[in-house]
Amino acid sequence: MSPTRSTRFSRRRGAKPDDATVATLAITWRICPTPRSKRVEWVCNARQAGVDWRNPYTGPDTITTSGAECIEQTTRNHLGDTLMIDERTEAKREAAGLEEPVSEARNLAKRLGLKPYSVRYWIVDHDEMNRLIAYDGFQRRYPHWRWGMKYDQQQKKDQHGLGKAFEIVNNDDPSHAFLQESNTTADQKAVITHVEAHGDFFANNRWYGLYADRGEAGPEATARLERHAEAIQGYIDDPEIDRADVERVIDAVLCLDDTIDQHRPLGKADSNGEENTDLADIEDRLDNLNLTDEVRDQVFDESWLEAQESEIDLEDPIDDVMNYLLDNGQRYDSEEQKAVDREPWESHIIEMLRDESYYFAAQKMTKVMNEGWAAFWESLMMSDEGFADPDEVVTYADHMASVLGSPGLNPYKLGMELWQHVEVRAARRDITERLLRVEGVTPTNFHDTIDFDKVRELIAPDPEIGGASPACLDQLAELAEADDPRVDAENVRLAQAGEIDIERYPWKMLTYEGLAERHYVLTRPQHRGAVERVAGTALQRQARYMFDTDRYDSVADALEGIDYTAGWDRIYEVRESHNDVTFIDEFLTDEFVIEGGYFTYEYAHGGDEYRVASVDAEDVRKKLLLQFTNFGKPTMAVYDGNFNNRGELLLGHQYNGVALDMAQARATLERVFELWGRPVNLMTIRTEYPDHEMEIARRRDREPEGTEVGIRIRYDGDNFEEHPLTDELKSRIEADGVDYDTKPDDWLAWE
Repeated sequence: MSPTRSTRFSRRRGAKPDDATVATLAITWRICPTPRSKRVEWVCNARQAGVDWRNPYTGPDTITTSGAECIEQTTRNHLGDTLMIDERTEAKREAAGLEEPVSEARNLAKRLGLKPYSVRYWIVDHDEMNRLIAYDGFQRRYPHWRWGMKYDQQQKKDQHGLGKAFEIVNNDDPSHAFLQESNTTADQKAVITHVEAHGDFFANNRWYGLYADRGEAGPEATARLERHAEAIQGYIDDPEIDRADVERVIDAVLCLDDTIDQHRPLGKADSNGEENTDLADIEDRLDNLNLTDEVRDQVFDESWLEAQESEIDLEDPIDDVMNYLLDNGQRYDSEEQKAVDREPWESHIIEMLRDESYYFAAQKMTKVMNEGWAAFWESLMMSDEGFADPDEVVTYADHMASVLGSPGLNPYKLGMELWQHVEVRAARRDITERLLRVEGVTPTNFHDTIDFDKVRELIAPDPEIGGASPACLDQLAELAEADDPRVDAENVRLAQAGEIDIERYPWKMLTYEGLAERHYVLTRPQHRGAVERVAGTALQRQARYMFDTDRYDSVADALEGIDYTAGWDRIYEVRESHNDVTFIDEFLTDEFVIEGGYFTYEYAHGGDEYRVASVDAEDVRKKLLLQFTNFGKPTMAVYDGNFNNRGELLLGHQYNGVALDMAQARATLERVFELWGRPVNLMTIRTEYPDHEMEIARRRDREPEGTEVGIRIRYDGDNFEEHPLTDELKSRIEADGVDYDTKPDDWLAWE
């Protein structure tokens, strides 16, 4: 989901009108009153198609076509039922003006190779945008105080000019994108192109597929979260259930919502990601024996079965803490002074919120990739392909610069630059491999032998492709007659007949191959020296794995028929399989760090200040990986569900050199106790610094030398205790090296 970036186009699933049918779509008004707002819908009535138009949330049978079919606006009624439609005249005009940009942005995105989910666009005002951001991009969530907190934060941010939200889009099929009513036309176009790229990432990245691959219906996120909201509201309204108890359970689960196994699809699993078949087999055999309850209890009592169910191998702890608490946890009854079974509604809430944690996991795991991907294609469409009109370019460039120039770890900037780096490397590799096959060229003499000015001249796009415009129409027509794969012959014919506005949309005359040549990365000003800058060691590695075939007599022969799609093809491959951790691990190279000027910094205990720690690429990569592993949160796992044979829960912090905040750790244990119902324990490691060592470090302006100590924190519902860890348990949670746990076990089997 993009929290800083409505208009809807719907058709019954499966209906695919031809161009003539789409052209007959007539727009009419319909007013749809709702309890808290008036919705002004633009509804398109496709008379010839016989389409049954539906409200977007009444069923899963409506999808977006590639054309602009209707624009839907949701407006909040601040004045009760007296709000007049005329008060939103400007919003209506804005919505009407977006019909063509929405349609053409989708067409351009597909021509560039993007394959997005269908997108339903909505135009909302400031207040609605703040509410949607608070609700994580959805129009309805379960009742809880944190939504009000997030709304208040966003509202203050908006009021004081600390950051405007241009749009927000959710991961669903179809996706729902909400555009700020106050956006300029340039902003609206920018966020529409941005959203189309998000839709492609949602639909094609396999980490999103871990949740979305749930049958033909897909993720159904909007409908699913709405059902969760209704269920939890029902429990709150139930006179038999205390609202405070409902909020207690929600608070506890939200505190642990990242303690899932995000590398596996949603499902109930043991430590190996599989069902406990051995225990299930024992229970089946007992049932088949038709034993009486008395005999059964004598042979296999319930406590033995429960012990088997909660047995965990210390060598293989359970990553999905939430699921373990769901299956094995209880509730502490203060009146009976013991743990008792949960009420069904409590388990249902835990299960629903765990489901939502898995839904949002992919977004947390791909923040840099996803935002960088959207910024990459937005920039290409708006600037390079001229989707922004001439009078909109300056406004767009100013706002894009603000987004990319935001301080701190900026996922838009880092992600976009990494995608450009991947594209450059792939395109450059194709060129250098060809050049290394030229007679007389070796990795050793490469930089002295090759005329790089000549290379740049040879790889430049053909003039009629790079400069596709009305002035090149005759040349493009000749290429179309010759069946050139870079040219869309049908659209060239329509352009000659005056049926396509190629002044505004010259890209319509080109195919994916043509657009890849038109925007070839090695001909862009900032990357023109990429081939010349390639390191000699990289050339030697590349040459080592090249077969001695396809030799060329000259550089001109080698560069004839180069693969202009190499860069785009590569980034589409990477988009499918990676998450932020694997993306950074593989592509944040020494070259990228040096050219980008990246460095690490850390807190100096001796000087009580932050200092630059390293400019080494490996250190930068490790620092970033630590920030993105497990959403940047400490990694916890269940090590024992019957610790010391007392029914206590033993959690372990998988220590990677970063210590826990002890105050937060204790507060978290209190929440875990709510879901376990019995004493809970947490193993971790902390670094202790003696006072005299701290004083010496200050005087000598160096880092103090501390001692890593293993501890176990125990909470019994009333008091905290601290115990030293045994060497065996300490060794279980400390990492020999940093294990980023970046890929699921079946990574190579996904195909």
